[in-house]
Amino acid sequence: MNLETKLAGVPFAADLARVGDRIAVSTPGQSLSYRELARQVEDMARSFGPGRRLIALEAGNTLPALVAYLSALSSGNPLLILPTGGGPAADALMAAYEPDVVVRASGNEAVLDVRRDQTRHELHPELALLLSTSGSTGSPKLVRISGDSIQANAAAIAEYLQLRPSDKAATTLPLSYCYGMSVVNSHLLAGASLALTDLSVVDTCFWDLVRTEHVTSFAAVPYTFDLLDRVGFQDMDVPSLRYITQAGGRLAPDRVRSYAEQGRRQGWDLFVMYGQTEATARMAYLPPDQALQNPQAIGVPIPGGSFRLEPVPGLDASELVYAGPNVMLGYAERPEDLSLGRVVTELRTGDLARLGGDGLYEIVGRRSRFVKIVGLRVDLGQVERLLADLGVTAAAAGSDEAVVAAVEGDHDVALIAKTLAQDLGLPRAAVELHPVEAIPRLGNGKPDYPAVAALSCGGEEDDGGPAEVPGAGSTDVRRIFAEVLEVDSVAGTDSFVSLGGDSLSYVAASVRLERALGYIPEGWHLMPVCELTPAPHVAGPAVAPSGKAAPAGRPAPTLVRRVRRRLFAPMETGIVLRAVAIIAIVSTHIGFFHWQGTAHVLMAVAGYNFARFQLSGARVERFRRHLRSTARIVVPSVAVIALAFAVTDKYALHNVFLLNALVGPEGWSDYSRFWFVEVLVHILIGLALALVVPVVDRVVRRWPWDFGMALVAVDLPLLFGLADSRYPGQGPVLWLFGLGWAAAASRTLWQRWAVTILAVVAAPASFEDPHRSGTILAGCLILLWLPTLRVPRGLHRITALLASASLYIYVTHWLVYPLFDSDNPSDKGLAVLASLACGVLYWAAATRVMGLAERWLKRPLSRLRPVREPAAA
Repeated sequence: MNLETKLAGVPFAADLARVGDRIAVSTPGQSLSYRELARQVEDMARSFGPGRRLIALEAGNTLPALVAYLSALSSGNPLLILPTGGGPAADALMAAYEPDVVVRASGNEAVLDVRRDQTRHELHPELALLLSTSGSTGSPKLVRISGDSIQANAAAIAEYLQLRPSDKAATTLPLSYCYGMSVVNSHLLAGASLALTDLSVVDTCFWDLVRTEHVTSFAAVPYTFDLLDRVGFQDMDVPSLRYITQAGGRLAPDRVRSYAEQGRRQGWDLFVMYGQTEATARMAYLPPDQALQNPQAIGVPIPGGSFRLEPVPGLDASELVYAGPNVMLGYAERPEDLSLGRVVTELRTGDLARLGGDGLYEIVGRRSRFVKIVGLRVDLGQVERLLADLGVTAAAAGSDEAVVAAVEGDHDVALIAKTLAQDLGLPRAAVELHPVEAIPRLGNGKPDYPAVAALSCGGEEDDGGPAEVPGAGSTDVRRIFAEVLEVDSVAGTDSFVSLGGDSLSYVAASVRLERALGYIPEGWHLMPVCELTPAPHVAGPAVAPSGKAAPAGRPAPTLVRRVRRRLFAPMETGIVLRAVAIIAIVSTHIGFFHWQGTAHVLMAVAGYNFARFQLSGARVERFRRHLRSTARIVVPSVAVIALAFAVTDKYALHNVFLLNALVGPEGWSDYSRFWFVEVLVHILIGLALALVVPVVDRVVRRWPWDFGMALVAVDLPLLFGLADSRYPGQGPVLWLFGLGWAAAASRTLWQRWAVTILAVVAAPASFEDPHRSGTILAGCLILLWLPTLRVPRGLHRITALLASASLYIYVTHWLVYPLFDSDNPSDKGLAVLASLACGVLYWAAATRVMGLAERWLKRPLSRLRPVREPAAA
């Protein structure tokens, strides 16, 4: 047992208070100065108790996790980083190393599970951090890092990035990933600040945060740039941005050059970096002024580090070897290894490299990525480069029997395999190419080579069919997105929104996604497919929060939660509101029961969904999505209204063209029955035309919440009778659409309270009937404050079905229920059921027909476009 007094911690973490009252970290609704952060760090460090202990931390991008991380570093307690969210990987590490204290973030607090008063481990005095190596999450093999290495690497990064106290980095990578951790370390060492977030770059709210917090940098891995392409980053106005860093894998030289050119135009730098966990993150960087001329290079060693090239026997190449104060102490594969000191002084990177005449290093291959087939050494990195030269995106693995490659997209794999075998000098049977929808990737975005190797058919010829990636839940997600959105292919970096998803397809996708994954992640519609993975299954006895078994005769909290989960499960509030509202609307019109105001709640839901689905992407692409989404409302609605016009005498031609609100008679009449569709279409067309204007586009991207509130303000004179309203009998409704927009864009507590106050003020003015106004207010507040509602599991499918078909039920029920003209309550109930059923059937048929029509229209267009564009929404 090691009961010695704790050693001095990592200097930058132990002396946070030196910076004083400058802001250290910002979260939605809260900012902490360095002095305040230091106080929280000191308080938590004291809670760890006397003596050094092994502390395990689930290191998410939350303030409690950050405070726990800094507390361990500052107090000299060795810290084992666990994967965020628990699961089998975290369980394996916990079982292998038996930490003394486990820290997990719960809400806005850190929950400490103190498992023993004194450590059972022998902890070396220099040991500060234990990290999983890249690709080995959950393996007992860990990288042992000293406090001096953490400090040295943070100082080197701060030096070559020229970090300033005025800099602020957005945490685009998890704290549990060494690259994301290095961003935190270097900024806090330099007295700069962090915008703590787990938002993705495809989320419009991320860019809202970047602008409001004046973020100067963010970190990116290669697939981040694919996401940036999809959200139209090249057209974004981000005036505060000073630089972007890239690491976590090789970025193709043409992408490096392209983004370096964009940065030069827009006033920011691109830092391409090279590193490994074994070097506490960074070993080299490419000066931004070299990115255009030498995009293939990793650059020069970081300050304090050095490289040498060591020839590799049997190869006409040299291995890159790094030396510097940030090199790890060594590996740990069992608890006894925690007592070891330094066993390595330089790091053999495993990468083959060369030094150019300009003094820049370049990686040319991977030593460990070689296989020997029929006596020939095959560089798997070279295999990927040969395929790339053929225009094929691939990841290659293999054994001494065959090269196995996952090939992305639709290609003639037999022809490509034959060409590749000839280039490599191998028998054709030794090359296996497997078409996949997307390259399997690890959580950090790097190719999952074990999953690629598992594709091997053991020497059998590939039939060219799509391959399933073992263990990849994203395969189901791709199939769901492809079927729901009627698209031909789905890449790992695609998201529901980038593929053209909107509020009409959202419900069906979310329900199927929940069944496939076992849960529904918050913000899933903006997450790339590769991040949508199944929920881990947790097994074992019920355990009380303290870690001890629950007392006899008293059910453990986990057991209670399991029972509740069996009976109830969360559904998104917007889905529930749509289902409840359409039942209330139909029942009120038929006279089965009366509950007015729910149609107006649906207008707020429409604004909420518009802000979630229709604000991302480049202007032109987004305009196409807007037109497509509007057409999916107009076409089925006009078809029904035209039929009603033809077979009844209750409607006029201006109803068919959705113009009654503008040219029809004033006041409420039978002509006004389709007012909701008319007004919604008018709003959507107006916004589509406005958002295609560059200046409006920039305003909405920079201030999305403010724009939603501005829509409310525009309508207030009409709402309070200061101006005349054209809409018959319903009053102005743009304010409700804007209120829903602002609710979706609210990211801070004060924004939600501002929307709440505005709703409380405006709702009573909408109608004289207090019950109707109360319904509108309640619906808006539920939408704002409750992201999900717990619904009996048995009602999930019918709720989702009614929500999906709500528009179709609304337009058809005017024709259905008059067929049941009776004052008998049972007949009215039957009329409600018939109206709902007919609307659902119409939804199923119309959706299918429109999907087929859209696919048919895309065929001639696809022949004119050599590169597939994302489907319009």
